[in-house]
Amino acid sequence: MLNMKFNILLLTIASLLLMGCNKNCESENNIDTTVSDKFITEYLSPTRIVWISDSTNKAVVNPENLLKPFSGQVSVTSRNVTFLNTKQSDKASVLLDFGKEIQGGIQIAAGIRAVNRPVKVKVTLGESVTEALSTIETSNATNDHAMREIEIALPWLGSIEIGNSGFRFARIDLLEKDIELPLVGVRAKSVYRDISYFGSFNCDNERLNQIWKTGAYTVHLNMQEYLWDGIKRDRLVWLGDLHPEVMTVSTVFGNADVVNKSLDFAREDTPLPGWMNGMCAYSLWWIIIQKDWYMYQGNLEYLKEQQSYLNGLVDQLYSQIDGNKENLQGGGRFLDWPTSEKPDVVHAGLQALMLMSFRAASQLAGYLEDTQLKAKCDDAVSKLEKYSPDPVNNKQAASLMGINGLLDIDKACQIVNDGGAHGFSTFYGYYMLESLAKGGKIDEALKIISDYWGGMIDLGATTFWEDLTFEDLPKAGRIDEVVPEDKYDIHADGGAYCYVGLRHSFCHGWASGPTPWLSEYVLGIKPASPGFETVRIKPNLGSLKWAEGTFPTPKGIIKVRHEKQSNGEVKSKISLPKGVKLVD
Repeated sequence: MLNMKFNILLLTIASLLLMGCNKNCESENNIDTTVSDKFITEYLSPTRIVWISDSTNKAVVNPENLLKPFSGQVSVTSRNVTFLNTKQSDKASVLLDFGKEIQGGIQIAAGIRAVNRPVKVKVTLGESVTEALSTIETSNATNDHAMREIEIALPWLGSIEIGNSGFRFARIDLLEKDIELPLVGVRAKSVYRDISYFGSFNCDNERLNQIWKTGAYTVHLNMQEYLWDGIKRDRLVWLGDLHPEVMTVSTVFGNADVVNKSLDFAREDTPLPGWMNGMCAYSLWWIIIQKDWYMYQGNLEYLKEQQSYLNGLVDQLYSQIDGNKENLQGGGRFLDWPTSEKPDVVHAGLQALMLMSFRAASQLAGYLEDTQLKAKCDDAVSKLEKYSPDPVNNKQAASLMGINGLLDIDKACQIVNDGGAHGFSTFYGYYMLESLAKGGKIDEALKIISDYWGGMIDLGATTFWEDLTFEDLPKAGRIDEVVPEDKYDIHADGGAYCYVGLRHSFCHGWASGPTPWLSEYVLGIKPASPGFETVRIKPNLGSLKWAEGTFPTPKGIIKVRHEKQSNGEVKSKISLPKGVKLVD
């Protein structure tokens, strides 16, 4: 370990000396990493025809024309037209795949017809093929939060844009009988924030690289006017969901005002003594997020704007400590959905979260120079540290307790790693991975990431899901295909609680945990003081041969490359922006 640290230090010094002679490198590392508030609209052509309503070529004629690039402009002489025809068939429908999950709607252009009047169609959007082929009348699909099933009249010789949801697939059904409808083009309208991916991660395991990028893209799509939990459902600012998302934003995109805006919305929407989102744990997450966001961005002026609310919230939390136990009342007692019916597990997890939030509040009070607030927080910490509930052999509770020192880290790792990815959840999987890292179980964590999050990609996912029961993977069909009868339909038949079946969100920001985890624990990059005035870089390659990447800071981009030598030592090349100091 000492040799590894010494090698890192020597290579860092050498790298810094080289940077001093390389103005281009210094200029690149000190680029502005503030995230834009502008949005881009991008039109995407379908990548393939998934399904048509019949195979006679009478109801859907020349569907392949929809795959050709379309400019968005119709004319009286439009060529390469697709026809939906109900003159000889009861149904004329086509299902399109746009290649990846997007946030937005679709544009449909209709050509010239002999009869000058609008024609009714139904558009069904889906995050899976099954969802796009479903109807609200015959399934548990919903139009909750974002409309995914819409009936509309298409203009004569014109185009229309409809929909505002999260989807990858779109089905178009001609609703009128004895009609021939010429479709000049169908394009997806993708709306996303105009931001750069300042952070990056690459290693000799391409599957991990893809997982890192998928987590980043999942959160990118949810960075709309506010930082949402999901682009189909719920499109809300949930504070628990926000913590993994904010860690991903910090890792990939840097200083994004959408984080400040969302945290402030939650504060203003929850006058005390209310609990954010109606759940006591989510007010705890607000404090934890404020601490982490300040450490990564170092914006003291923004932190000062939270001081009054923070004091009031700490008073409220302090009043709900029963001796040395958490006794949170008046709001929903919730960790995540899989533990929601296990009160003993929830209590153990909330004890750890209370301790974690008071430690965070104490740290913030120190930066705010608020001595009274700090004294109260430190007193709460000293009480809460004395009580360690039984984690009931539960991975969520054990991970939080291990991270916060309420459970021996080796014991926590034993519980979390028992059965590998079995029992993992998309939200608390982030904290399970963190506990494994703190216990030195890097390879075990990497395998779980590959098995669990990689399992979604194996089934066709381009963004990570609200939930996954690991045991469902071997029997499940792909989400980008019509599911065979002998396969389990993981979207229609899976899910529980608020995400039963097709209501299940397939782009959910709380599932992005591997992205910040890989950058923090494999690349080893973590701020040692607010705003990266100082940084610690302690790589953990496990069985990986090499890993490299970048990390955004308020002062510019950190670049690292770690390579394992034949003797097992790790040599690192580290490039720091001006004003960032490496500490041990």
